[in-house]
Amino acid sequence: MTLMQAVQRAAERLDAAGVAFGQGTLHAFDEAAWLVLWCLGRPLDALDDQADSLLSTTDQAQVDALIEQRIRTRQPAAYLTGEAWLQGIPFHIDARSIVPRSFIAELIADGTVDPWLDASTQRVLDLCTGNGSLAVLAAMAWPEVSVVGSDLSNDALAVARRNVERHGLQDRIELVQGDGLSATSGLFDLVLCNPPYVNADAMAALPPEFLAEPALALAGGIDGMDFVRRLLAELPARLAPNGVLVLEIGHERAHFEAAFPRLEAVWLETSAGSDQVLLLTREALPA
Repeated sequence: MTLMQAVQRAAERLDAAGVAFGQGTLHAFDEAAWLVLWCLGRPLDALDDQADSLLSTTDQAQVDALIEQRIRTRQPAAYLTGEAWLQGIPFHIDARSIVPRSFIAELIADGTVDPWLDASTQRVLDLCTGNGSLAVLAAMAWPEVSVVGSDLSNDALAVARRNVERHGLQDRIELVQGDGLSATSGLFDLVLCNPPYVNADAMAALPPEFLAEPALALAGGIDGMDFVRRLLAELPARLAPNGVLVLEIGHERAHFEAAFPRLEAVWLETSAGSDQVLLLTREALPA
């Protein structure tokens, strides 16, 4: 069996089992390629170059066992491999933190956020930092800024600390534990936030892969806006005069607009469309 045949067979098994995607991959083939290449210790971009390479009987057995584990446990693939990639950057991940997949990463990498920054931008807050991926990407994108990563979960911060150290950014990123803005002090020029925003009905319908993630990082109350309401009430006192908030709310735009009908938000274009992430300037927030 060739490498490509192994990937195709794995994809067919994943599809037939009805596993859920969306935690790093969007469909069965990509997830199968990720798992097969990782299992065999090959670079994740090696599929095209090594498509016709032959697998040994041992290789095939190891791949089959991993795919069976993915199907049987319904654990996200990233939890099985212990690694996730965001904008080409590798991050450690385990069940203490949700799998990194924020669309804010795209907006950092492609420069969408840059026009809202200027020479006075010095302090960035990654609120609800999880495994620290957005804090790391922000520190990489803007070498002159200092970054604070904050989270309520000590478990998530342990994962974030490992990623900050992995990328040698201990001198640029401070990690703090607390509820919302309570653990931080001073003014911020940019706040990035991918908060818990899943509404109660959507939480009840989540597939097992998403239920394997910490509910604390997902559940946003009846309409998904519990954390966001508190954030927008507290943020004006913590945002610099020219500061901005970049906020991810997933599929909750209707709930956001119902909760905050007078806010003038700028909706930012991502690979998932223009309903996932919004930007608010300090001027747009209530005094």
